[in-house]
Amino acid sequence: MPHPAFLTPAAWLLGMGLALTAQAIERVAPQVDTSALPAQARTWAEPNPLRGDAQAIAIGQAAFNQSCAKCHGENANGARSPAPDLRRLGTRCKRIADDALRQRCLGDADAFFIKSVRYGKQKFGIVHMPPWEGVVSPELAWALRSYVETVPLK
Repeated sequence: MPHPAFLTPAAWLLGMGLALTAQAIERVAPQVDTSALPAQARTWAEPNPLRGDAQAIAIGQAAFNQSCAKCHGENANGARSPAPDLRRLGTRCKRIADDALRQRCLGDADAFFIKSVRYGKQKFGIVHMPPWEGVVSPELAWALRSYVETVPLK
């Protein structure tokens, strides 16, 4: 049977973890103007219709730093953040020489990203990321994806 001295730190760590998780899942809608984004981006359909769009990237950066940076790192530098480093999503796709296969790979990464944004991430009853559907629009989610793709891994 575990000694009570062992249980005290374990209980404290569990409580702190739950408190940090509850704090990290607050959904705050970014205050950015998405009216200039193209109409085709106003759906959740993949692949990302805004990939490489300079205006979408700028809007995505502003929105990311308002609503996503708390968990994923300021300016998408997730190297020391509590949540996954989003810059890594789809990076291996860029190494694929065949264009059709590369586009399919990027499409899969887009699908994973947009599903995570819409429905969040929950494992074993613990919310790791809340659902953002209804908080961010599809075009803003695609702008976020477009921005994150441009931030280099260092």
